[in-house]
Amino acid sequence: MGTAVTTSESRSPATATGAYVAAGGPRRPRRKRGLIRRTGIVFPALGLAVLLVAVVAGAAYVMTPRGVGASSLAEAIDALPQNNSVALLEQERTTLIDMSSAVRTLSVVAKPATVSPSDMAAATQTASSGTSGTSGTSTGGGVTTVSAPAPDPGTAQSIAYNMLPSFGFSQSSQWGCLLNIWNRESGWNYQAENPYSGAYGIPQALPGDKMASAGADWQTNPATQIKWGLGYIQSIYGTPCGAWDFELANGYY
Repeated sequence: MGTAVTTSESRSPATATGAYVAAGGPRRPRRKRGLIRRTGIVFPALGLAVLLVAVVAGAAYVMTPRGVGASSLAEAIDALPQNNSVALLEQERTTLIDMSSAVRTLSVVAKPATVSPSDMAAATQTASSGTSGTSGTSTGGGVTTVSAPAPDPGTAQSIAYNMLPSFGFSQSSQWGCLLNIWNRESGWNYQAENPYSGAYGIPQALPGDKMASAGADWQTNPATQIKWGLGYIQSIYGTPCGAWDFELANGYY
């Protein structure tokens, strides 16, 4: 059988081309790569650069709307809304600052004044006299006598003043004491009534109907009340000034 001989004319175009290249003929140019494959990392880098530029521009706008530097940034921060906790802390801080300032400005103006016990006792006795124009002296027995001018005629005081001698009391030494007692007890009002105890009248008899022993008109007649009152003082304290001493010491007679 004969061997088949392949001639150049019978080769396919592809085989012929491959043989030509293999024999050292000129190579066929390669197809160029796409745009994305050729640019590689350029686009990501470009995007990052744009982002950085935007951040820098935003910071510059925040820092320089009304000024420059840190002061504008502080103003921008202060403009941010604050929650209740921050507001309370700021309020407490302000209060502490004010208190500290107040403490630093405190100063002692003057030393507190003190009063001796003897001065207090003298002031109490003067205030307790209850009548201007009266003066008190102490007798050898320790009983205080009070002098006072004679009262105006036609008054309840005038009735009592004129009635003193009938009970053995000196007008010059005992009238001031009697005046002080009934000034304090009733103000010489024959209708005076103590809302707590029920004591009644000028001498503040307790109960008021005790004065019925001096007259049936004890509720309306100052003279009846005074008569009963002088008799009560005579039997219990001896004199009006004795009753006044007791009144000063105890607040009642």
